[in-house]
Amino acid sequence: MNTISIPASLGPQSQGVIRQPADLGMPREINATANQSSAETREVDSAKEPRPTNAATEPYTPEEQQKITELAMRDREVRAHEAAHASVGGIYAGAPSYSFARGPDGKNYAVSGEVSIDVSPVAGNPQATLDKAQIVRRAALAPAQPSSQDRAVASAAIALEQSARQELQMQNNSQEASPANSESKLAIFTNVAQAPPSEPGSVVNELV
Repeated sequence: MNTISIPASLGPQSQGVIRQPADLGMPREINATANQSSAETREVDSAKEPRPTNAATEPYTPEEQQKITELAMRDREVRAHEAAHASVGGIYAGAPSYSFARGPDGKNYAVSGEVSIDVSPVAGNPQATLDKAQIVRRAALAPAQPSSQDRAVASAAIALEQSARQELQMQNNSQEASPANSESKLAIFTNVAQAPPSEPGSVVNELV
């Protein structure tokens, strides 16, 4: 079975490498004696957690907030794009898979994705191949903004449609010109010619 992966196209703001967030700061000095080691451990752990945004703490910088907004928008675009492929592709499409980037808020955002789709012909059944190719073509072009890869898959599906139509036409022509079909017609003509003369008023029931 041949499959092609349809990735989500990258928007202008999403190209390039999205960096992982830097550590939010070194642990503060703790004036303690007996419990200093455990306190330091708790402080290091808390430094790794996402920075809260309530009024009692320092808010995100403008750059961080802009990055969070961009990542959230990209996440929605990618998920909608891949969901459209999978929904229309039906049994011929796989489940969406995603690549993620972590934002300054500690959340993972989908920044790219792909859906594998089966573009192989149905062996010995050009009509089923034709129906399948039409579904694949619609699935490839289902997103609001198909990527170049999406359009390439749609082109492959169109080529598969054309091949299936040609095979169907060849089958129809072969059936019409088959020796068995010709012999069957000849036998009917022979039976009619060799039939005894019919009585006046009788009807010949063999029609060609």
